[in-house]
Amino acid sequence: MARAGEGVSVTAEFTVQPAHQGAPGLAHGGVLATALDETLGSLNWLLRTIAVTGRLETDFVRPVPVDTVLHLDARITAVHGRKIYSTATGRIGGPDGPVAVRADALFIEVKVDHFIDNGRPAEIQAAMSDPDQVRRARAFEVNP
Repeated sequence: MARAGEGVSVTAEFTVQPAHQGAPGLAHGGVLATALDETLGSLNWLLRTIAVTGRLETDFVRPVPVDTVLHLDARITAVHGRKIYSTATGRIGGPDGPVAVRADALFIEVKVDHFIDNGRPAEIQAAMSDPDQVRRARAFEVNP
């Protein structure tokens, strides 16, 4: 669940489930990177921009046990042309808890054609054929 914050920022919570385990009893780093990427990607909605991840640099500061709620905080740090720079932290035990993971990202603004040209044709056609314009538009959302 993500919530809009002050300025161009969002907060979210991610509960590490047993299926997210890497090392015994601990979250897999790839899952944590995915949680950060999804949270960072949701910032683009506040800019009303379609953008894709160009770079995601992740620092794993401390282990995250299974069944932990990771409190994520992300914000835009700069926008330059089609480039959107952002940063995020994931904390254990609450929004003020110790930092477990952090990430810096670069998103690149793209046109909807990016998905039409590169997506699977059957799914693109199904989305384009949907008479419900709201559902059609949502089919092309990035990181909703």
